[in-house]
Amino acid sequence: MTRSTNDRDRIRELEREVARLRGQLAMHDDSCRTWVDEFREVEARLRLAQAIVDNSPVVLFRRNAEDPPQLEYVSDNIGNYGYEAADFLAGKVSFKDIVHPEDLERFQQKVIRHTEDGDDVYTDEYRILTRSGEERWIADRTVVVRDEEGNRLYHQGILNDITRRKQVEDELRRAEERQRRIIETAAEGFLFMDLDLRILDANRSLLNMLGYTADEVLGRSTYDFAAPGFKRYLYANRDRLIAMEHRTFEGILVARDGREVPVLIHGNILRDENGDPEGHVAFVSDLTGQKKALQLAEEVQQSLLPSSAPEANGLDIAGRSLSSAEVGGDYYDFVQSAEGLNVAVGDISGHGVDAALLMTSARAFLRMRVLTPGTPVRIVREMNRQLSEDLDGTGRFMTFFLIRFEDESRTARWVRAGHDPALVYCPHCERFTELGGSGLPLGVDPDTEFEESDTVIEPGQIIAIGTDGIWEARSPSGELFGKERYRRLLRLHATMSATHIVDAVLEAVDEFTSGIRPDDDVTLVVVKSGERA
Repeated sequence: MTRSTNDRDRIRELEREVARLRGQLAMHDDSCRTWVDEFREVEARLRLAQAIVDNSPVVLFRRNAEDPPQLEYVSDNIGNYGYEAADFLAGKVSFKDIVHPEDLERFQQKVIRHTEDGDDVYTDEYRILTRSGEERWIADRTVVVRDEEGNRLYHQGILNDITRRKQVEDELRRAEERQRRIIETAAEGFLFMDLDLRILDANRSLLNMLGYTADEVLGRSTYDFAAPGFKRYLYANRDRLIAMEHRTFEGILVARDGREVPVLIHGNILRDENGDPEGHVAFVSDLTGQKKALQLAEEVQQSLLPSSAPEANGLDIAGRSLSSAEVGGDYYDFVQSAEGLNVAVGDISGHGVDAALLMTSARAFLRMRVLTPGTPVRIVREMNRQLSEDLDGTGRFMTFFLIRFEDESRTARWVRAGHDPALVYCPHCERFTELGGSGLPLGVDPDTEFEESDTVIEPGQIIAIGTDGIWEARSPSGELFGKERYRRLLRLHATMSATHIVDAVLEAVDEFTSGIRPDDDVTLVVVKSGERA
């Protein structure tokens, strides 16, 4: 029996429907498998996140916004503090139970204030107590979750243990306070300045030293407290001083009552953690007591130098000596003897009190020896033997120049013992010559032989006997004053008096060095020949 056409069509239609249903079922299976895979992936991520949370110091929490609020979740790592999450969720332990009693009221008031202000995020730091009673610091960051109408649903956030950070901060604070107490109670003055040398901080010793209050000092420039000469030095050497990582120099500050306070300054650049300069630090020592003692020594030493130039027939004479310290080792003298006027210039190696004492010894011997008959070379020879005994083992020596102007003639006789030759300038021929000669410095070898020379001094000639502190003086940039500059000054002022010439040279040295205290003593004697009466 054969099927009808309608039956065949019906069968084909059913076959198509079955195929369509099978396709949909296959798609549904694929969708289910995809959803299951995604669910498993999310579940794995959640487990990983939970593991990270449970093994971190950060505690997660959520509480509802009901009154009273109820804790709905707290991460298991609350166990880091000895508590069980279940005890919090069951209400056996509340969060206020673990807040440190001294911080509890402040903590509660802050929560109330944030709630009243409608804050959605607020933070706080406070202490909690672990179950064993240990104190821990917590950083609390809470976020408010609201519904679509803006009503509060939850307060949720994190609690982070910041105990170690607080300990470090406390240690730093105590170290800073200790450092501050050290600076404040130090006998030495302290200044902290910005890069423009404006004062940002000054300790009690500095304020007491100058008689000012902090309000009168802070914000002002350090130049405001410098004496005029010191201020000139600071302005002239500003760039050089600021560029030095460490610097030590002396100066004079002016106190509130007008007193001048001599000080020793140790300064340095203060750098930040990246090595960039952020200011300047200076420790200031009051040298008033030391300077008084040295001033007395200076007065004694100055009293040993000629108080005035001698009156010599046909000679205009002047001399000055400037010490690099309060007392020095340079020396000059004018001693009249039966044979004529003796002019001496000496330079003890080094400077300071010990050099000054040796200079005093040399002066005493010279004055004693010149008053008894003897040629210049004999005097120098005997001085050398005496000083060789005095200087033995000290490593010091004395360069010396002795010239005698004979009364009955225009003859000058001189001996040079290791000293720079004297300069003779003749204005008529505009030419320099030197008074040289052989001989070691005094005190090196007791048996040294010295050479005596002589010359005729013509009217108008200038004889200049200086120490190396003149031509070895340095400018702030390190340039030497030099002998050529020294000669130009002698030539330029040749028509003036001996006193004027001496002053002109020493003033030029001071100007060249911009007020920097010289490294060596500076001494100059000028003898200008005139017509005899």
